[in-house]
Amino acid sequence: MDIAALSYSMNTADIMNQINFAVLGNALDQVEIAGDGMKKILEASVTPNLGQNIDISV
Repeated sequence: MDIAALSYSMNTADIMNQINFAVLGNALDQVEIAGDGMKKILEASVTPNLGQNIDISV
């Protein structure tokens, strides 16, 4: 294998690794956002009857 072909092959592999890391980073960001949303939903369900009743005196 000549040097030019080896260099091209290694450069292509490096670019593919950079793309894979970028995609993985985006996926991790999406999972973090989804986890934050799930956390908010679970925190809201701790007191499910809060705000369901109104006491009115006339």
